[in-house]
Amino acid sequence: MNTEVLWINIHEVKTNPRNPRIIKDDKFAKLVDSIKSFPEMLEKRPIIVNTEHMVLGGNMRLKACKDAGLKQVPVMVADWTLEQQREFIVKDNVGFGEWDWEELKLEWADEPLADWGLDVPELDDYSDKNKELDMDNFAGEMIIKLKYTEDEYNQVREQLSKIAETPEQAVWKLLGNE
Repeated sequence: MNTEVLWINIHEVKTNPRNPRIIKDDKFAKLVDSIKSFPEMLEKRPIIVNTEHMVLGGNMRLKACKDAGLKQVPVMVADWTLEQQREFIVKDNVGFGEWDWEELKLEWADEPLADWGLDVPELDDYSDKNKELDMDNFAGEMIIKLKYTEDEYNQVREQLSKIAETPEQAVWKLLGNE
């Protein structure tokens, strides 16, 4: 990898469509604010791109730089094999932020993620998560365990918060047990 930091037009840098990282809105807002306050610090941690200027490390920083109104961003160009690029994408983010586990499951299923330092939970198959419940043997109370992504959980929680103060109160209201 060329260790020279180059400042290039922000529109020349392409986001990685297979980025397995996510950032929450509040943390993203803080990142944008940090970049607005100290844009010169970007040179200490430039965006790593491949020879086609696609981001290998720094997708969220690039997005935040765009939101901050920057015209140029610092990059370091890595002339790596595809395997090295894929490994770096994971290793660069092992200790930071949150992972899009479904993206990892889809795009990195055959990679040695644990060997690269990532604590990988059991990645369940969610393809049957919307199957009908078998109510034929229902007797009284039932415990239902649902499998869902973090985004789905947050969407449900937000909708329930419109009904009542807590998710539990909302469920009771929906069941008619106010």
